[in-house]
Amino acid sequence: METQLLHLGDLKFNLDVWLRELKFHKEELGFFEKKLGELSIRNLGQEAMVPLEKFQNKIANEKDALNKLKHRIKFKMNLLDKLTDLDKVDNSHRSNQVLLSEEMATFNKLNVELKAKMMNYFLRWL
Repeated sequence: METQLLHLGDLKFNLDVWLRELKFHKEELGFFEKKLGELSIRNLGQEAMVPLEKFQNKIANEKDALNKLKHRIKFKMNLLDKLTDLDKVDNSHRSNQVLLSEEMATFNKLNVELKAKMMNYFLRWL
């Protein structure tokens, strides 16, 4: 019985860590968005503005994906919080967690790639 409770706690721990990661990514995206806004008023010309606008669009898409993922994680957390009967913790809960884990890994990978591209852009135009 104690082992089942630990597994439920482990599932909740993963969800909590992912929510913290998403919070960090959201703040970081806001930081990059602000810097792009500052660059946009410098009148750097078309060569700088085209990629800048693409980055702004990508950030908007990234924030949307982040919010959807955050919502799914919170929904899963609420489901786990409602479990009182330890026998209800079964493989479906773990399977859904694996799917969320894969989505987090994909999100993190895409986020790192976007950030690297933006950093190269900033190196050129700052």
